[in-house]
Amino acid sequence: MNKDQFVIGVDYGTDSVRSVLINAKNGNEIASSVFNYPRWRDGLYCNAADNQFRQHPLDYIEGLETTIKDCLAKAGGSNAAKAVKGIAVDTTGSTPVAVDSNGVPLALTPGFENNPNAMFVLWKDHTSVYEAAQINEHATKFDINYLKYVGGIYSSEWFWAKLLHILRSDEQVREECYSWVEHCDWIPFLLTGGSGAGNIKRGRCSAGHKALWAEEFGGLPPDEFFSSLDPLLSGFTSRLFTDTFTSDQKAGYLSKEWAGRLGLSTEVAVGVGAFDAHMGAVGGQIEPYHLSKVMGTSTCDILVAPTAEMQGKLVKGICGQVNGSVIPGMTGLEAGQSAFGDTYAWFKNVISWPLNNLLKDSAIIDAKTAEALRNEISARIIPELSRQAQLIPIDANNELAIDWLNGRRTPDADQTLKSAVTGLNLGSDAPKIFRALAEATCFGAKSIVDRFIQEGIPVKGIIGIGGVAKKSPFVMQMMADVLGMPIRIHQFEHTCALGAAMFAAVVADIYPTVEDAMAAMGSGFDVAYYPDNQLKEIYNKRYRQYHDLGKFVEWQVAVKSSNNEHKIYQG
Repeated sequence: MNKDQFVIGVDYGTDSVRSVLINAKNGNEIASSVFNYPRWRDGLYCNAADNQFRQHPLDYIEGLETTIKDCLAKAGGSNAAKAVKGIAVDTTGSTPVAVDSNGVPLALTPGFENNPNAMFVLWKDHTSVYEAAQINEHATKFDINYLKYVGGIYSSEWFWAKLLHILRSDEQVREECYSWVEHCDWIPFLLTGGSGAGNIKRGRCSAGHKALWAEEFGGLPPDEFFSSLDPLLSGFTSRLFTDTFTSDQKAGYLSKEWAGRLGLSTEVAVGVGAFDAHMGAVGGQIEPYHLSKVMGTSTCDILVAPTAEMQGKLVKGICGQVNGSVIPGMTGLEAGQSAFGDTYAWFKNVISWPLNNLLKDSAIIDAKTAEALRNEISARIIPELSRQAQLIPIDANNELAIDWLNGRRTPDADQTLKSAVTGLNLGSDAPKIFRALAEATCFGAKSIVDRFIQEGIPVKGIIGIGGVAKKSPFVMQMMADVLGMPIRIHQFEHTCALGAAMFAAVVADIYPTVEDAMAAMGSGFDVAYYPDNQLKEIYNKRYRQYHDLGKFVEWQVAVKSSNNEHKIYQG
C-alpha cells in the first residue's frame, strides 16, 4: 500500500448519523462529521406515551450527503475524494420501512410524506407488542422451532412484528407496501442506484438476528408460517429474500447520481450493510468469547465464537446467533438492554422539568439569560449526579431500581415490562436515586453475562464501546465491580463508524479479510477498569435483591395484563 487509500464508514445512530474518513493503511482518522436528524430532533412523527418512534428517510439522506461531503472538505476536497476506495454503512436495528416495488420508502412517494406508518420504524418503537406476542404463541404450533436461532422469543423491536403491526394499522400503507426493508440494507441500495425491491441485497446480520432467516431453514420460514398467523402476510416472503450476504461482500459500486452528489468516483465500492453494534464490535477489535458492549441509548452486546465450536449450542433468551453476522467464519451472538443511556437521560429529563418548563417564563431574568442558564445547568446535571453518587456508601438498604424503562431486551425479551424504584424515604435525593438507576443498568448487564455462561458460552472479558463507555468512568467502574471482571474501553471515539470503515476496506479489496483489516486499522484501548474485590459480596447481595424486585415487577405486569385481557373479553 504505497499511496494513501481512504475509506468511509457511516454510522446511523438513534439521534444522528456520523461519517468518518479513514486512512486504510493505519486506521488513522482523517476527518469526521456528525449530523443530527432535524425532524427527529423536533419530535416529529413520534409519540413516546404510545411507544411510537418513527424516522423520516429524508433525515437519513440529508445526513448521509452532509457528513460525507463535510469529511471530504475537511480533508482537502478533490485530492481526498480521489483517494476514497470504499464506503460501508451500519445502522440501528431492527429499523425497517415499507417500500414500493422500486424499493423506494413510501414516505418519499406522493401522499405519504407525513405518514408515520410510511417511515422507518425505529428499533425502540414498541407499538407491535401484541403482534410479537402472537408470533411467539403461533410458533408453538409448528414442529420446527422457527424461533430457535433468535433465543426462542420474538421481540416487538423486530422485523416481522413491526411489519404486521403496520399492515394492520394503515390501509393506505398496506395497499402500497410491496416489500419491507431494513435501514442497513436500504442505504447501500440507495448509494448504488438500485432499482427494484427484489434487487436489494439483504445483509446476513439483519436477516438472521431479526427476520428469522436461517441456513437450516434454507432462508426464511415458509409462507405458511406467516399466512396462517395473519392472511395479510400471505405471499410476503416471495417479495422479500432467500439469499443473504455477509458484510465483507460488495453491494455494488457508487451510482453516477451519488458519485456526483458526493464528489466521488463511480469506482468506489459499497459494502453490504449491518447493524451498528455488529460493525462496532469489529471496530472495537472484538476477540472470540469477549463481550463487546456498545453502550449508548441502549446497549447491544456482541460475542463471537468459532462456528465449529457452536455446533449444537442454542442460547436461550438472546437476540440471536447467526453464522457470519459479525465476522465470516464466526457465529455472532447478540444480546442487549433496551434502555441504558436512555435511563440516565430519562432521569435527567424528570429532574429538569422546572428548567425546561418554568425558567423561560421567569420574571427575574430575560429569555436569553434563561436559555443560557438552562443549557449550562443541563450540561452539568449528569456529571454532577455521577460525582455525588460515587460518594454514597454501598449498603444493602440503599434505594433499588429496575432498568426496564423501555422493556427488557435480554435475557428473555419482554417489552411490556416496566421500570421500578423501591426503598425510597424522605432522605432519598437525586444522587441516591441516580445511583440506584446506574446500579440497575449494571445489574442488567450482569444478567446478560450470566445467561451466556449458564448456556455454556464463556465470557472471557468485556470491551466497552460507545458514548457511555467513553464519558462515564463512574458507570464503567461500577460495571466492572458488579461483573467482577475488567472492562477495556476502546480508544476510538466513533467505533461503530470505524468498524464500517474496516468493512469498506475489505469490500474495496484493500484487505482480504475482516481480521486483516482489524489488525491494520485497529487503534487499541486507552482505559481499563478493574473490579474492586472488596465490593464483591455487597454487590452480589444487591444483585439478588435486583432479581427479587424484577420478579415482583414481572408478576405485577402479568396480573395487570391479564385483567386488561379479561376486560376486553367481557366488553
